[in-house]
Amino acid sequence: MTDILIKHGVVVTMDPQRRVIEDGAVAVTGDRITAIGTAGELAGIEARTVIDAGGKIVMPGLIDAHTHAGHGLIKTMGGGRSDEWYEVCHRVYTVASTPEWWRAEAQLAALERLRFGVTTAVALLGGGDTIMRCDEPDYAQAHLDGVAEVGTRSLLAVGAPRPPFPRTYARFENGQPVERPVDFEEMFETCRTLVERHHGSMGQRLNIALITPTLRSEHEASLSAADLAAAREQGQRMAAFAREAGLVFTQDGHTRGSVAYANAMGILGPHALLSHATALSDEEIRIVADTGTHIAHNPSAVASILARCPVTELLEAGANVCLGSDATAPDRSGDMFRHMQQCMHYHRTFHHDPSWLPPGRVLEMCTVDSARALGLGDAIGSLETGKKADIVLLDWRRPHLYPANMPLFRLAYFANGNDVDTVIVDGRIALQGRKALLVDEDKVLDEAQAQTEWMLDHCAFRPLLETPASFWGQVRALDQVEARAKKA
Repeated sequence: MTDILIKHGVVVTMDPQRRVIEDGAVAVTGDRITAIGTAGELAGIEARTVIDAGGKIVMPGLIDAHTHAGHGLIKTMGGGRSDEWYEVCHRVYTVASTPEWWRAEAQLAALERLRFGVTTAVALLGGGDTIMRCDEPDYAQAHLDGVAEVGTRSLLAVGAPRPPFPRTYARFENGQPVERPVDFEEMFETCRTLVERHHGSMGQRLNIALITPTLRSEHEASLSAADLAAAREQGQRMAAFAREAGLVFTQDGHTRGSVAYANAMGILGPHALLSHATALSDEEIRIVADTGTHIAHNPSAVASILARCPVTELLEAGANVCLGSDATAPDRSGDMFRHMQQCMHYHRTFHHDPSWLPPGRVLEMCTVDSARALGLGDAIGSLETGKKADIVLLDWRRPHLYPANMPLFRLAYFANGNDVDTVIVDGRIALQGRKALLVDEDKVLDEAQAQTEWMLDHCAFRPLLETPASFWGQVRALDQVEARAKKA
């Protein structure tokens, strides 16, 4: 007897043939898909749990290839003023957060993804590529515990910031922060410990990736010769560790020559996942394709406003490009349907041609292509016999998705995360009837609120919650422009 039988849905498999099965069925035993076909073909299968998917689209769980742990409790703070927002990131992530804070944020973010049908996410343990909470294992442990309870998958990226070292971190003892200096070696050992303890745990639901700061030619001027040399050596060590351990190696914020810089360092390859990758030269596009490096494109991110990621050119060159949200701050959610739609419009606008990036190509970018980038192509990303049972049921008996035809187009053009009805991860039903089954949603929300209130009071950040003057009646937020000019 099988554990779960889903029947009478429109099954979008994303298998190599890209089959769409009308009146389809999927059988699940343990954590694996054991049969897939029409409802008639699977009619003889008995199951402990039968899900009638009539009126629903059955599809693989979506994959978000680039997010930030921590951002969920500080999103929009500063009202869009990036200098203030990054200052919040730096202070909270280094000296003003506890393991309980990181666990609450992880649960909130995982719950958001679950409700949007995102079963797997790459999460950087901090903000940007220079503010990582890797001074001790406790904070990553808290994140992983939070995600595990919600029931989704996390590929947690851990690493050290850019030199100079030491960096100041603080843990709380008896309610008071105790600061101490932390050097690269200590952070490297934290990463090694996390890999040994957690990589591949809980049925591959929890995995560890490694991250090192992106280097560009500008750092040759901003860093001392010793710090630049240290940054290069540390990046090479982290990349080598990732290769030896079979881990994903990621870098955030690639732009304007940084891919060529990374290639010269010898850290690219099929294990590497680079986020943003904007303003690439033709030579850098060739480097990405030739090395088998993967790109996480974030079309809704500020980085994509400042410069374009040449997704269409990368794809035509043979590179693998997957999709990320860069969630959840300062202005973007974890709804991957939103980012699929943004991706299509972003590049069609650039080319002034609506024929670019057909919807099926973008669906691939947040399913099979993302799974390949994460080294999990044999396990997730499509509905196939033998693969992990990460399955989403989307309710298309909704006005914006009707009439009920052309399901692939409905998914890519009109669906949103709130259409998700049921989510199965690793063979367990984690969401049903739009309600989380493994955690108490109210408790998750209340704890996130409580931890945020504590942070606001501890850091005296409440003024950053005020609506800025530029919110109303202006064509341009001039206070943001002035802040950037002052910083420059």
